Amino acid sequence: MSSTVNHVPVLYAEALDGLHVRPGGRYIDCTVGGGGHATGILERSAPNGRLLGLDADPQAIALARQRLQRFADRVVLVNENFAHLGEVAAAQGFAAVDGVLVDLGVSAFQLGPTGRGFSFQVDAPLDMRFDPRQTTTAADLVNRLPEDALADLLFQYGEETRSWRIARAIVAQRPITTTTELAQVIAQAVGRQGRIHPATKSFQALRIAVNQELEALEAALPQAVDLLAPGGYLAIIAFHSLEDRLVKQFLQREARGCICSDLPARPPFWEVRRAGKSPPHTPVCVCGHRATLHLVTRRAVQPSVAEVQRNPRSRSARLRVAQRLSIGNQGISD
Repeated sequence: MSSTVNHVPVLYAEALDGLHVRPGGRYIDCTVGGGGHATGILERSAPNGRLLGLDADPQAIALARQRLQRFADRVVLVNENFAHLGEVAAAQGFAAVDGVLVDLGVSAFQLGPTGRGFSFQVDAPLDMRFDPRQTTTAADLVNRLPEDALADLLFQYGEETRSWRIARAIVAQRPITTTTELAQVIAQAVGRQGRIHPATKSFQALRIAVNQELEALEAALPQAVDLLAPGGYLAIIAFHSLEDRLVKQFLQREARGCICSDLPARPPFWEVRRAGKSPPHTPVCVCGHRATLHLVTRRAVQPSVAEVQRNPRSRSARLRVAQRLSIGNQGISD
């Protein structure tokens, strides 16, 4: 794979500033991709800063290794999904790090002629796996799921309101094996309105489902917090509402002390009174949760107009940053 692939890191300066990259720091890039953000981290952390880079896609690791070869003695690259972040970090000797970056975007080379079917703009087999070691492909989901399960998938992961109509059309046209075939079936089922291709949300949904992206993100976030040293920073770039909502809710929860209101139910007041903890009219915390993060960004940081003009794919990016609280400084964040 050529190092000349046009990989443009999104919110580059904002992410590095959010991580407060410093000389000698230790950092983890959970989705190293083409190595764009990683390059900036290694440059700013010179002369002896170190970086651990993970990616589920072996082609991304190969590209990053090529791009980062001048930092070879300061960077470790591992072909692994960030759902296993804690395990990988322990194996590579990365603990109490100064910053963790998670960029949830799909890299430009993945949307190009990779032959893995991430984009309907390139005719390719319906694969969509980041990691070829995975067994389930997009073709498996498209051709094997029952109509109701396929409709639910498109609605849940793509927020596609026409999911039943699309699922019905897909089932009627099976087998469907290529991106072009699937895009045509969807377009014929719902028609084309506006500038956005009608298959966009369905392709997003299939990619997320194939790679279990939301499940991986949910697993990785607490591991990232655990790996941060007190005062370390967590920066996350999301590209669609499902990701951003999950990230926002996690960060807000970890920035609070008591989260009893998030629990399914509080114990009945008579149990609290019987235990002698408090009279029934006084709120009692039963969760024992303590804040681990301080929210640096109260609202998501968005790309500037200039960046969107340079790189239209950045328009949906949202950056959120939080800082690990020091021991003894844990309480309810304002």
